[in-house]
Amino acid sequence: MTPEAAQKIVKLLGLGARGRLVVVGAEQVRAAAKKGKLSLAVVASDASENSRDKVLSVLKAKNIRAIEGISAAQLGAAFGRESTAAVGVLDADLAQGIRKAAATEDGNG
Repeated sequence: MTPEAAQKIVKLLGLGARGRLVVVGAEQVRAAAKKGKLSLAVVASDASENSRDKVLSVLKAKNIRAIEGISAAQLGAAFGRESTAAVGVLDADLAQGIRKAAATEDGNG
């Protein structure tokens, strides 16, 4: 993922946090996914294998898209944390904006 795309996604996640449209942390993402509340998840590319496996398995089971390619430090910075392994997006419109930013980066949008 390009630095520009990652920065745009992190900025959108930060806005979502201010509007309480996201959940932060692997356990919160898993819980929201299990309850059917997530529209999208962003999983840190450098999160521990254990955290990634736990989150990605639930996302796959619930057919929720995961975007990867952003570091845990970049994700954490959006929320005033040192790092975070995953962020879940609760709002469909915010999720669409993040998917668009990721797709544009891939040349698909």
